[in-house]
Amino acid sequence: MPSPETLALFSTAVLLLLLSPGPNMAFVLVHGVHYGRRGALQIAFGIGVADIVLTVLTASGLGLFFAETPAAQGALRLCGAAYLFHLAWRALTPKDLPEVGGDSLVAAHALWWRACLNSLLNPKAVLFFALFLPQFLEAGRGPASAQLVALGSWLTVLSVLFHALLGAAGSLMRRWIAPNGQGRKSMARITALVLFLLGLRLLA
Repeated sequence: MPSPETLALFSTAVLLLLLSPGPNMAFVLVHGVHYGRRGALQIAFGIGVADIVLTVLTASGLGLFFAETPAAQGALRLCGAAYLFHLAWRALTPKDLPEVGGDSLVAAHALWWRACLNSLLNPKAVLFFALFLPQFLEAGRGPASAQLVALGSWLTVLSVLFHALLGAAGSLMRRWIAPNGQGRKSMARITALVLFLLGLRLLA
């Protein structure tokens, strides 16, 4: 297990990275606005599930293998961008969009699965885990794989808490949107635009 000093340094680094504006922050915020508080919580859980999967890949050595295989990164990048474009198109026909001020009635598993796939299909997320976690390994603190699992698990806890709060903040923004059809359409268009731009960013 990591020492208290290393865990404190690791936690600080993770929190600073979470607070840095990026694709995940935009993804969580826009879904908090779009689907409400409960939907935002499911998005946070989905990101947490992806973090656990990425931790296991890193601890098993597969993450490093992926980091050294440009072809695999390119394939995953294309799949991730295509998925984001698909979500953008679906946002323009939001059959599951709730009334402004309410929570989404869309199936919970659909939202956390969406967030999970968004993370797993992002090669930058795989590279991040493969290159970031090993920096905090300590000699004499047990097997490297066990330390990586411990670090990744703690990162997952911090990530879920942060994204749940971020999504809740996004859900509060719903109250600023006019509770009418035009407001709902505007919200759907903004969501589609953000998802489309995230897809373009991933391709670039």
